[in-house]
Amino acid sequence: MQAPPLPRFLIPRLPFFYGWVVLGCICLAGFARQGPAVAVLSLFVVPMTDAFGWSRTEMSGAVSLGGLLAAVISPMIGPFVDRRGARLVLCLAVAGTGVACMALSLIQSLLLFYVLFCFARMVWAGPFDLGLYGALNNWFVARRAIATSIATLAQMSGLVALPLIAQFAMGQAETGADWRAGWIAVGATVLIVGFVPCWLLLVRRPEDVGLQPDRLVTDDAPPLVEPRWSRAAAMRTPAFWLLSLYTVLVYPVQAGVSLHQAPHLIERGIPPIQAATVIAIFSALSAVASFGIGFLPRSWPVRYLMASSAVCLCIGSFGLIGISSAFTAILAAGVFGVGIGGVMMLLPMAWADYFGRESYGAIRGVVLALQVTAQAAGPLASGMLRDWSGNYTGSLIVFGGLAALAVAAALLARQPRALI
Repeated sequence: MQAPPLPRFLIPRLPFFYGWVVLGCICLAGFARQGPAVAVLSLFVVPMTDAFGWSRTEMSGAVSLGGLLAAVISPMIGPFVDRRGARLVLCLAVAGTGVACMALSLIQSLLLFYVLFCFARMVWAGPFDLGLYGALNNWFVARRAIATSIATLAQMSGLVALPLIAQFAMGQAETGADWRAGWIAVGATVLIVGFVPCWLLLVRRPEDVGLQPDRLVTDDAPPLVEPRWSRAAAMRTPAFWLLSLYTVLVYPVQAGVSLHQAPHLIERGIPPIQAATVIAIFSALSAVASFGIGFLPRSWPVRYLMASSAVCLCIGSFGLIGISSAFTAILAAGVFGVGIGGVMMLLPMAWADYFGRESYGAIRGVVLALQVTAQAAGPLASGMLRDWSGNYTGSLIVFGGLAALAVAAALLARQPRALI
């Protein structure tokens, strides 16, 4: 498949591997991806429910419905990414997300909020994930852990920056009266950061431009040996279903806690600006964890690292129940953030390590249908339990239990015998 003109011009003239340019594009798109992240929406829950009289369940439902829509389209997008590459998918994802976020500043009804945010959330959960990690795993094999950690760090930096951008655009009033300005700031940031690099510089695979993953081609470079599982063959292995089970257990925890984190903190007596700071620290520690994991020895089984991440989610969920100050909130949210950083970095790498890059999109597309369905359930369950009980204690207990079960699923998920 022919690469865009600019990469064909640059590759013979660059003194380094072009995969690092691709990784830069992935990082910028990953930063832009976070416009409709639940950590960002969390800051809009209180001002928007106050402005329109919506319930927490009604707002949570948009996250859940967007995830269900992503579950429908992901199995179809995955094979397209395998065949055509991530460039078109990521460009459309960035453009659609940016426009949808800016349009949220104009809404006057719950229906329009659902139309716009469900679309943005659908793109976040499906096309973005498949495009980002499909491109990365095509260009990196031996250095996959380091490349994944850098890409995940960029996404985490988006989770740090975009809530702060939104909060300062809204102003420091406790009511968040200027929430419309917050959505404009988020959408504009998404478009400015993410679109142009992906359109100009992304290339489907290194083989399309005469390169090999991880390196320039040299005469004495041995051929890469990596797993080459088809989607059908992968689905016949215990590892596929155990990784899927782990995914289904951890993602309700990730989404359910993240979306309602700011309202929970505010209800526990923490001012909005301090709550935004706690969320930023939570995101920063997620970034530190995801980046640091990439430099651990590749000989360490990834399932042990996934189990450790689930332990952090469990401790963080239970820890958030009893917070009484910004300091205790930072401690609990920080441990939870470390777990989130591990999950986000390790799961895409595990799927590529276990089953290879040839059918990564097709395999990952099936799993994303399960992932985003589970992810959709978390915010909805949390919102319903809060509306029923008046607080978030019940949902945090449930999420802590799910994370504990995920520890066992990770430990059982051994890498299947490779098909070459």
